Amino acid sequence: MTKAEVKKRIEKLREEINRYRYQYHVLDQLEISEAALDSLKHELFKLEQEYPDLVTPDSPTQRVAGKPLPEFRKIEHKTPMLSLEDVFNAKEFEAWLLRIRRVYPRGSYEFYAEIKMDGLAVSLVYQDGFLTVAATRGDGRIGEEVTQNLKTIEAIPLRLRRPRAPELKDFLHRFGRGLDENLFLKQMANLKGRLEVRGEAYLSKKDFAEINHRQKKEGQPLFANPRNAAAGSIRQLDPAITAGRRLSFYGYALLGDLGLKTHEQA
Repeated sequence: MTKAEVKKRIEKLREEINRYRYQYHVLDQLEISEAALDSLKHELFKLEQEYPDLVTPDSPTQRVAGKPLPEFRKIEHKTPMLSLEDVFNAKEFEAWLLRIRRVYPRGSYEFYAEIKMDGLAVSLVYQDGFLTVAATRGDGRIGEEVTQNLKTIEAIPLRLRRPRAPELKDFLHRFGRGLDENLFLKQMANLKGRLEVRGEAYLSKKDFAEINHRQKKEGQPLFANPRNAAAGSIRQLDPAITAGRRLSFYGYALLGDLGLKTHEQA
């Protein structure tokens, strides 16, 4: 192949790999076998080895890159990452609701419930669609930069995918009430500027069991629970160790100038 043909093939491979990863991690379905996907990754890796000048930071091959860090850099969150108050039974929830009614006695209320993943809260900052900075929650105001570690999580895109027209239409139909539709569609089409995604990096019970099995086999200390294992995996100075832990990611908040008005939309 000529270099122009190689470049075209590399771009095609990246597009296909990212599409299949989206199917697997977001849609929970995959058009091809995992073996076929591994074959595409291997082909891309070999081509980029032969043509290193064609490697880009958002390539699927760049998820595990760089040497171990001497320490984590502190980073200030542009918007504080606040924590939520816990309740453990219906009585505590009713007491919380009563406090709201005392503050807003004449208001009407709408509640939004979502799955709680027990892992480590993280922030992903995208600039013009590219992942540039990833950080832990820390104390809510100051966290630790763990960009290279979170890049190893395949559920986290290194480059944002522009939503297709049917996906945007479905979103607007379900959540469009009060939304600045023109601004939202414009931003989704361009993916320009700063966009922050917040969510939970976590370990599934299956992967947690496999990690502890490996730890025991190697004579290493066992992790107490999936949350501790996830947190410990992210705070590794060597990204290669994080990559071997098979972490997942669940996004629950979106910050940016998108015209979003409610938590449900974000």
